[in-house]
Amino acid sequence: MSRNTISDFVTFEDAALGRKWSGKKVPMSDVYEAYFDGKLDIPQDKWQGFFETRHETMSFRLTDSHIRWAFTNFLPEVAIHSKAQDSRIVGEHYNRGNDFFEWCLGEAMVYTAAAFETPDMPLEQAQYRKIDRACTKLQLKAGETLLDIGCGWGTFVARSAKEFGAKSYGVTLAQEQVNFGTDRIAKYGVSDRAKVEVCDYRNIQGKFDKIVSLEMVEHVGIKNLVGYYQKVHELLADEGLFVLQWTGIRNLYNPQNPLSALTMRPEDLIWGLFMNRHIFPGADASLTLSGMIRAAEDGGFEVTDVENMSPHYVITLRAWRDHWVSNREHVIKAYGERWYRLWYFFLHWSALIGEQGSAFTYQLLMHKNSDSFDRAKLQFGSNKSWR
Repeated sequence: MSRNTISDFVTFEDAALGRKWSGKKVPMSDVYEAYFDGKLDIPQDKWQGFFETRHETMSFRLTDSHIRWAFTNFLPEVAIHSKAQDSRIVGEHYNRGNDFFEWCLGEAMVYTAAAFETPDMPLEQAQYRKIDRACTKLQLKAGETLLDIGCGWGTFVARSAKEFGAKSYGVTLAQEQVNFGTDRIAKYGVSDRAKVEVCDYRNIQGKFDKIVSLEMVEHVGIKNLVGYYQKVHELLADEGLFVLQWTGIRNLYNPQNPLSALTMRPEDLIWGLFMNRHIFPGADASLTLSGMIRAAEDGGFEVTDVENMSPHYVITLRAWRDHWVSNREHVIKAYGERWYRLWYFFLHWSALIGEQGSAFTYQLLMHKNSDSFDRAKLQFGSNKSWR
């Protein structure tokens, strides 16, 4: 019985490439780069088979391209992570265009895993449910101050102000997100108590009753991670609460050490490099649960609740993918075929990655680890409706 080959699932626009790869087990990264460049196509009726047979038809190994990119981009970014560098990297990604992201994220414009009550809950409803659950975990009350670090397009800021009566403030490094968020806040009718602006988290001043940061911590840099927690600790009121959500990669413990790749499964490593190169440059702090909790504890926090959001992450990615497909013509007209292919591949593969445990999403509730903190209120005085 003959085995499947990559030629069974793709059509080659570059005939020479087809001959070169004939009968070979080709690196996955070479295949997706050729797909993005239009040198091959993956017909829709072959899409499922392409991914189901990927371990048979393709290899997950490092290539010369990976090595060159690591030395010219990844390792310098990991080593530096300055304010100027982070501003440039984040700006290049999130200032691409609000229409680009809306064609993927939908009306809610929330770029983090939602919280689905049932698998068929509409995406927008699940995103608002995620926001409301986080606010409930924070025991957020009217008149309290809330800080959203990495606020994206401002939906959490606007909704927490409108539905919970908080005085909400969000920061991001992308001006396009601020423009969108400011407009959303106005439409929600809460401009008097909600604001978003461009500001590096390291420059924030003041004290806040509650703090939230959803899938931003990956971008702070592994070298800055404990310092990030120390900064949040400084900004948080003594009796305050902090909700953190992030997406990590299995067995990723020390991104600064290239030898750490030896502890990772081959597909996990190649997917992680793909994400850092094409989707989230500079997001090297995608740690395991134990690694993230250790950094939080080193930064002065006690973790009081851990919620695994991974199944929600998978459903969210597929909802984004389907929304992206429904807007295919708009995307290609505005940004070209390459961007459409890149994002479609990212969303589809990432859902599979989450499904098999290569990536995961957790949400933590924590507070300052001080002797005087009233720990009983979290067990007996809180509203556990988010459970």
